[in-house]
Amino acid sequence: MRKLAFTQAPALSAPQIITAARIRTLDETGTTPEAFLVIGDRIRHVGSIAECRAAAEAVSALDPELVDLGDRTILPGFIDAHAHPLMLGQMMSWVDCGPGKADSIPEIVALLSEAAKTLPAGRPIRGYGYEQRNLAERRHPTRFELDEVATDREVYLMNASGHGGVVNSYTFELHGVTRDTPNPKGGEFFRDADGELTGELSDAACNVLTGLEGVKIGHHGPNFHLADEPDEHKRQLAAAQENFLEGGVTTIGDAQVSRREFDMYLRLAESGDLKVRVSMYLLSHLLDEAIEMGLHGQFGNEYLSFAGIKFYSDGTLGGWTAYFPDGYVGDPCRTGQLYHDPRDYTELIAKAHRVGLQTATHSQSPTALEMVIGAIEAALDERPDADARHRIEHCGLPTPAQIERMAAAGIMPVNQPQHHYNWGEGVEQAVGTPGERFNPLGEFERAGVPVTISSDAPVADPRPMEAVQAAVSRITRRGTQLGSDDLAVSLDTALRAHTISAARALGREDELGSLETGKRADFAVLDRDPFDTPTPELAQVAISETWVGGERVYAR
Repeated sequence: MRKLAFTQAPALSAPQIITAARIRTLDETGTTPEAFLVIGDRIRHVGSIAECRAAAEAVSALDPELVDLGDRTILPGFIDAHAHPLMLGQMMSWVDCGPGKADSIPEIVALLSEAAKTLPAGRPIRGYGYEQRNLAERRHPTRFELDEVATDREVYLMNASGHGGVVNSYTFELHGVTRDTPNPKGGEFFRDADGELTGELSDAACNVLTGLEGVKIGHHGPNFHLADEPDEHKRQLAAAQENFLEGGVTTIGDAQVSRREFDMYLRLAESGDLKVRVSMYLLSHLLDEAIEMGLHGQFGNEYLSFAGIKFYSDGTLGGWTAYFPDGYVGDPCRTGQLYHDPRDYTELIAKAHRVGLQTATHSQSPTALEMVIGAIEAALDERPDADARHRIEHCGLPTPAQIERMAAAGIMPVNQPQHHYNWGEGVEQAVGTPGERFNPLGEFERAGVPVTISSDAPVADPRPMEAVQAAVSRITRRGTQLGSDDLAVSLDTALRAHTISAARALGREDELGSLETGKRADFAVLDRDPFDTPTPELAQVAISETWVGGERVYAR
């Protein structure tokens, strides 16, 4: 019988006394101790070096090892409560066409054309990261512009939102898509005024690329991943894991797990290569199967666990598929979409809540958020639970009244400040002045709603300090302040939002998120103290080392 590597008993090791110039525990007291004691994978004492030495001698026959990390700062390991690791790993081999690489469509075409020169004949060309409103042309590329890259192979350029993109003419021909092909339920092949395909496609229309083997489409969410061989998917997931560790991330909430992702995690764990902790949210088409299997709460071990169920209410602001029934200011003909009839969605949430499952729903527009908040309120009315911790992913544009209701219902939003950092201007152009409130973290905090931040990788890089800077400053990559100062939060709040608050969102605050006695010894070593760093430089604070379970798993 095969055994998962991380279920085996760890080798006996000497206690470690960890010290550095500054230790920020981010516990409730905000203490800054001299050191902490690690035995096995747990913190066993926090205090002075002498106190840690005495505590070690009281419980272990082995002499403790003093690990002095010098003039650096230790924080709890960052927790990325909403990310898509397999998608990140896959896209790490694609062409980066994001804001740091291309500002116009000709520059994107040049990047893709250059990549085509190095690929074997017939191999698809894949790019990612553009946001149309940040391009000089302020529009999507067309299939005819991607035809300049290649006419004898597939070209796919994914939008920064991850919910669609643009393909070349060859791709449509290969998959039999014509101007007469009907739009699939939950997606669109976009057409110009004459009814001709532009090359842009969104959500379920991406099935022509991804197939149905991975993430279920229909009304259960978009399929992000293109199918590869299992060994290649395992390699991609391992590469993504290293990317998270470079950012000081020790725990991930995978916000979209189908059988494909679950299998890859099991393969990575079986070979002993799973270094980060993962809490999995199964995509909602698996809800009935989860209930039938008795997964009525968190299940798993310290490295790989089931956390809850992921739903979608609408699309994205970046891809203009979030639901605005009156149309977008930037294009009144576009309304986006709801993934569910409100009555169907309300019943799905009730079904999950009845058995005690945490739900996490992607939702952006006020209309979509109304459906989500109302469904959660109805579920709580039917079966009260003061600690249900239902989540709203992204939660981009809630109204002030909706925020008050979220506070009353104990709903936890999980935001991504790097979204407004990378393309906040695009949101404002899409929906008008209300877009200035995109990610209103300050409003959450004042209303008593927990502030939790994450990356949504690969939509943004898993770099927590960049997210922290964006949350504290509200300044975009292009230097624009998005909205008023009171939409921002303090540095302390932002750091807690990416550590202990994120642990609560995953239901793991008893073992993760702060440096306290009894918790896992997961921590990040920073090259400087964020509290002594000017706000515009926070993103430049580098991760020197990342430790998981008392072991150094990354060193810069």
